Amino acid sequence: MEIAVLALGCFWGPEKKYGQLEGVYKTEVGYCGGNSPNTNYREVCTGTTNHAEAVKLEFDPKVISYEEIVKKFFEFHDPTTLNSQGPDFGTQYRSEIFYLNDEQKKIAQKVIYEENVRLSGRVVTKLSELKNYCAAEEYHQKYLEKR
Repeated sequence: MEIAVLALGCFWGPEKKYGQLEGVYKTEVGYCGGNSPNTNYREVCTGTTNHAEAVKLEFDPKVISYEEIVKKFFEFHDPTTLNSQGPDFGTQYRSEIFYLNDEQKKIAQKVIYEENVRLSGRVVTKLSELKNYCAAEEYHQKYLEKR
């Protein structure tokens, strides 16, 4: 199993979409890329933590490749809108791929380049090394209570 962490707007829609893909065995919503290893929704919404809403995936690379996951990333959101997706605005809704190793970085760079060509240079997706990921525990608890 491998891990991928992606920020593509509000984390609920992407979590559901990725969770339906064959080869993705676990999804988790959280925050990534910020100034500290722990935060929560209220803090993130202030715009001062530097975290993005993100989806963490556990996947089997024998079933779905990291490249396929990154290509889906570009299908699942608009990578040309800076710090927003649909009705959601703020730096926490930015488009960003967090890589865990050099291989993921190379693959993400390749796909970003291809998408940028396809979209006439309008891609605003950032590429960053994984930093300060934390699960959105308050949301997972509420989600589990609703089940």
